[in-house]
Amino acid sequence: MDVRSIDAPRQRPAPQHFSGVTLDGAHVSQEFEGLTLLIAIKSRCDGCRDIINSSPEEFADLRVIFVSATNDDDDEWSDSAHAIIVAPALLAELDIAWPPFYVLIDALTQRVVCEGVVFGPSQIRDEIAEFVAL
Repeated sequence: MDVRSIDAPRQRPAPQHFSGVTLDGAHVSQEFEGLTLLIAIKSRCDGCRDIINSSPEEFADLRVIFVSATNDDDDEWSDSAHAIIVAPALLAELDIAWPPFYVLIDALTQRVVCEGVVFGPSQIRDEIAEFVAL
């Protein structure tokens, strides 16, 4: 049996670029390139801890962006090796309402090609394997 975190990904358009603010308050604006794994997180989220504290090497061959709708007021993300961007408009545009959640974006076709609930790095790797060789 092939168990996934979501029954069937909702194939839908993805934006060409995004903007937001880092946890330090710096403004960022970037284009999506190639395949991009966007991981939506939120503070005070037990389910987010494993992915926030994961090694950047977990997805070394893939561009990964961590995004939250709000800043981390409790500094629980301060030890993360990942850059975290606060970009509520991007999450709304991608129709991500309930982190922890991921979407795999293909910048060439400007589509979300895979999505699911986040349980951990190995689960995400398994679910996106058909789209990218990790």
